[in-house]
Amino acid sequence: MIFKIAAESLSMGTEKRKKDHIRVCLDEDVEFWKGNGFGDYSFTHSALPEMDWDDLDLSAEFLGRKFRAPLFIEAITGGTPEGRRINRNLAVAAQELGIGMGVGSQRAMLENPPLSKTFSVRDVAPDVFLVGNIGASHILRYSPERIGKAMEAIGADAIAVHLNPAQEVAQEGGHRQWKGVLHAIKELKSGISIPVIAKEVGCGISAEVARKLEVVGVDAIDVAGSGGTSWVKVDSLIGGTPFDKFFEWGIPTAESLVQCRKAVRVPLIASGGIRDGIHVAKALSLGAGLAGMALPLLKPAVSSPESVKKALEQVLLELRTAMFLTSSRNIASLKGKAVKC
Repeated sequence: MIFKIAAESLSMGTEKRKKDHIRVCLDEDVEFWKGNGFGDYSFTHSALPEMDWDDLDLSAEFLGRKFRAPLFIEAITGGTPEGRRINRNLAVAAQELGIGMGVGSQRAMLENPPLSKTFSVRDVAPDVFLVGNIGASHILRYSPERIGKAMEAIGADAIAVHLNPAQEVAQEGGHRQWKGVLHAIKELKSGISIPVIAKEVGCGISAEVARKLEVVGVDAIDVAGSGGTSWVKVDSLIGGTPFDKFFEWGIPTAESLVQCRKAVRVPLIASGGIRDGIHVAKALSLGAGLAGMALPLLKPAVSSPESVKKALEQVLLELRTAMFLTSSRNIASLKGKAVKC
């Protein structure tokens, strides 16, 4: 009985934090003041594209899956009724556009299995590349078998292990026991049947960390650099913790992407402050296989799948335009065309 009460209390605390995360991200200025680093790169304009607009091919491949466009809807939420609505609106848009998406941390459903419905989107998005989610600090507590069952419950095609030490330090009651996480990732990789993606949440991944992750067998890395949402800021606003000196902490996304591309051979996702199609084009040019977005899609996702789709279609129009104006017939043709200013 004591264990049951403790588990229920833990679950309620997680659910409240998820609600607070959505509220703060919608109502407060939670983004980095510094840029994502893509402003340091530019394309050379081609006044003679030598192709027709309809010749452009935006299709991409990532971890053996085909995408109609190289976009990925990053993990946003789950674990609450509002999170369920947001995830389903995102999923409908992803299905219609032929892109991938992730769900928020599934810790909530590990603590309280009935919350799995807030992460379940397969009935509205049967074909999307769906990425489940668990915190790195939580794989120290849950077995690969239990985590695997949580992924199976939502029909995940891969799992993202999010690395968020800065957020955990700033979060009231956050996890500060990180010893053994790298080994736990290795154990998870050995004990689960779907690809494992290691991702930050807004502070970036260095070349050194990327090499360590590649050695333990991760299938891909989402650099999630600084320049977008500052989760140190988010959780400091929620808990009133005095971590304002770390609001700008992290490796800018472009720099993290370049470091990782030089250091490892696994596929990369570039996220963290991706706000338009030009950012996407630069990320792809610098070596990303996909570009991920989260915060720009949150407000549309609260509204409707049509709003999400409209926001993403604008990004795709901008990406298509950047490709046309650099004479890049396909994604592969973009590679290496963004150069440091």
